Amino acid sequence: MYCITFKKSSNHEEIVIAKGIKCILYIPSIIDSEFCSFALSYYAMSKQKPTIPKGTRDFPPEMMVKRNFILDTIRQVFQKFGFQPIETPSMEKLSVLTGKYGDEGEQLLFKVLNNGDFLSKAPQSALDGGAKKLSAYIAEKGLRYDLTVPLARFVVMNQNDIALPFRRYQMQPVWRADRPQKGRYREFFQCDADVVGTDSLLVEMEIILLLKEVLNRLGIVEFEIKINHRKVLEGICEAIGKAGEMNALATAIDKLDKIGTNQVMEELANKGFEPQSLEKLQTILEISGSNDEVVTGVSKELNKSAAGLQGIADIKEILTLLDEIENGTDKVSFDHSLARGLSYYTGTVFEVKVTNVDIGSISGGGRYDDLTTMFGMPNTPAVGISLGVDRIYDVLTELNLFPSSVLEASRLLIVNFEDSLRHVLPILVRIREAGISCELYPDSAKLKKQFSYANKKNIPFVLIVGEEEINSGSYTLKDMHTGDQRNVTLEQLISALNQ
Repeated sequence: MYCITFKKSSNHEEIVIAKGIKCILYIPSIIDSEFCSFALSYYAMSKQKPTIPKGTRDFPPEMMVKRNFILDTIRQVFQKFGFQPIETPSMEKLSVLTGKYGDEGEQLLFKVLNNGDFLSKAPQSALDGGAKKLSAYIAEKGLRYDLTVPLARFVVMNQNDIALPFRRYQMQPVWRADRPQKGRYREFFQCDADVVGTDSLLVEMEIILLLKEVLNRLGIVEFEIKINHRKVLEGICEAIGKAGEMNALATAIDKLDKIGTNQVMEELANKGFEPQSLEKLQTILEISGSNDEVVTGVSKELNKSAAGLQGIADIKEILTLLDEIENGTDKVSFDHSLARGLSYYTGTVFEVKVTNVDIGSISGGGRYDDLTTMFGMPNTPAVGISLGVDRIYDVLTELNLFPSSVLEASRLLIVNFEDSLRHVLPILVRIREAGISCELYPDSAKLKKQFSYANKKNIPFVLIVGEEEINSGSYTLKDMHTGDQRNVTLEQLISALNQ
């Protein structure tokens, strides 16, 4: 509670807040009650703490260097596999985004209000019809939900300028109006690699190899790459007597890991799935064992479904191709319950989970052969994968897998002694020319303070250049981790730091 007093004069009101904060407002005349209300509102605004929207995060330097380590690792693997980079706008027209993600996905789209008096053109029926009906009149754009739909739009718009098959990678943020929780954010980074223009199953094999290399380079060894096929799910629908209900089935069983079998069955029951259908579905979903055993078991259940058997044939071909490579099928499992809820998938679907942490999937994707058709470019098959940087970051943090060198802001700090400044400036330039990150402490401060600065920034080495070192031409190099010191020439210093 703040006590406010007033002092009136001929040309202004003066407000004095008891805690010593003074604000003079030049207002010709105002009654005390209005002025008091205004003053309190003004003071409240001035003391408001800055915040960020839920589900978003700031990234201070320590987090950014770790994120950049992840991004650089993924980028190197993408390029190794022949993918080229593109970027697309943060906003897309809603006509591009809608109708691609299913009913639940549509609800997670962030819509962007039109500029100006956007309500003036909305009829009364829209104003009375609720948010869904009104949004068509007040929002024409939305933040991108993923990078796949923008890719399809990009390919159609640039089809005369790109070579098919088009191998592209894209590393940008996306937005989803989801409920924030551990490992789930409203703004997050995705790293996608897609191949557009071929239906060869060699691409699925390569995507699995790409995922393995990314995870191995990041130091993640306990993981599982799950694969399934949308036609297998279609076959399951036919086998349980619910042909044509694949989207409802896929949306529900995509939540198996989150809500469990009982709630999935309850959700499907609410969507009109009869008890005998659910009993048959549970029998199919309980098939387990090695890849060969699951393929055999599911094949028997789907033996009357042409679509289901085609999906099984594709899965068998991918696994056969992987068998030609050493350890190709290691950590790859056929999971016939894997759905990937997005409605644009038409063939193989992928998902990657780290098995020794309690975090959701860190990667997912699949084949989407009809997506460009929605933009007027039919017969353009495509398949791709998306890696979630934020979840990978959480995994590496929890497992303590970030290399210590990642946190090095600089490799070397040169101590600033006022008398030696002219001598150390050429040394600073020479070290940087050798490709070594180096900085000079900006102030001539006590040695303890400069050492403390190096420790806080995780700078592993400090170079001391005092009068004695200048005279001898040999400088003191201090290892901040061990505390050891030794004398080195400039050439010896560069050689040591490069090692």
